[in-house]
Amino acid sequence: MLTCFRHIKQFISDSLAIVLLVVMTIAFSREAAAQGNLLVNPKRVVFEGQKKTHDINLANTGQDSAEYVVSFIQIRMTEDGRFEEITVPDSGQNFASDYLRVYPKKVRLAPNESQLVKVQLKPGMDMAAGEYRSHLYFRAVSKETAGADGKSAADTSLSIRITPVFGISIPVIIRQGVSTAEASISDIRFEKQAGSDPAIVFKINRTGNMSVYGDIQVKHVSKSGKLTDVGLLKGISVYSPVKSREVRMNLTAPENTDLRNGKFVVNYVMGTSSKDRVVVTAEHPIL
Repeated sequence: MLTCFRHIKQFISDSLAIVLLVVMTIAFSREAAAQGNLLVNPKRVVFEGQKKTHDINLANTGQDSAEYVVSFIQIRMTEDGRFEEITVPDSGQNFASDYLRVYPKKVRLAPNESQLVKVQLKPGMDMAAGEYRSHLYFRAVSKETAGADGKSAADTSLSIRITPVFGISIPVIIRQGVSTAEASISDIRFEKQAGSDPAIVFKINRTGNMSVYGDIQVKHVSKSGKLTDVGLLKGISVYSPVKSREVRMNLTAPENTDLRNGKFVVNYVMGTSSKDRVVVTAEHPIL
């Protein structure tokens, strides 16, 4: 009997690990600001200058009421753009959650209802120069219905039901001092395999004391000089302390555009206004 319960305990542990993996994969995929029936706006928050408070709008687009728990989690970015949950910061990484408070920490939304969640810098906190980052996590609370599996109260057999729990995470960044962050593009290659869309692969390299964030634009230049937009990817970050991130983009082009000749121009556009906009450019001849 003891051996049996040990096997059951291990099964439950493994099952919970699977559920956690589902949550983490969904929460960190492509920095998405929507999952299931929850919309989150904005999809990233940055404290810099005199800004002390940010409002985040949560909206339930579904037809049922939903409840969400709000908390902070810590993650690292890998060089292939994946995210991993961590508890101890890597060398050169600082967590922001110790310097922030969020309220409310639980939100219940009726269908088509929205509510603001406030994120605020704690007053009187001493911070060294640099960048601090944590991720605000909005986790859906699963609905448990007693007797939903149809078993009677007298049924003593063990039943385990795995319920996926969905959520969204967005980065919350505090910047102290002057940024020395710069970006560059390298290691560009063009891929065209039979039965698949043409793609371009490259690295965004980061230097300095803070992360970089921007949109990627890919243009094709024909031998005659004709310029064609063939790719756009918005909201791509390279978070500190990682030094580079590989990006793969599928390309689309009009039928009369031959991607096998000419060259590609890859632009990484950082900044949201003409005043702070920085464009990093690299070219790749098609051989």
